[in-house]
Amino acid sequence: MKGIIFTEFLELVEEKFGLEMVDKIINQSSLDSDGIYTSVGTYEFSEMLQLISHLSANTDIAVDDLLMVYAEHLFKALIKAHPNLVEHYKDPMNLLASIENHIHVEVQKIYPDAQLPTFELEERTDTKMVMVYKSDKALYMLGKGLMLETFKLFNVSASVEFEKLNEAGTEVRFFINKA
Repeated sequence: MKGIIFTEFLELVEEKFGLEMVDKIINQSSLDSDGIYTSVGTYEFSEMLQLISHLSANTDIAVDDLLMVYAEHLFKALIKAHPNLVEHYKDPMNLLASIENHIHVEVQKIYPDAQLPTFELEERTDTKMVMVYKSDKALYMLGKGLMLETFKLFNVSASVEFEKLNEAGTEVRFFINKA
């Protein structure tokens, strides 16, 4: 998993819960990196699982809820760092429909060893979209949060619902409806 995911997560933890919480969750975890991350480095996904699980345990906030808050933070950081990825889109539905064929292609250029989820577009109209998310990391709530942030970027109301296609959440169908 790319280091930017870790650095932004720890920045969010510090912002929302303080530096002491950052130290606490790092110390509670067994991390090969010792909790030292660079945005361009690559780290084991298991480290992120430990960090977010410990944050959840220490704050009594569900992991899914933490992922939604993190999605808001991460989206803003990514847009700030790479505005060119989204600046030519005029509609959130077009941006979401282009995840696989444009956004992820460009992300791979920036981070060649990034392990990205796939989003298969099953259905699309001007106001409705159905996509299937696939990832062995099962971070579909992060995906949902990033989708909602996409609509916020364009100041458009939308709902994003989902159904798990397997118990692990490695395959999830999203139902996106523009208001």
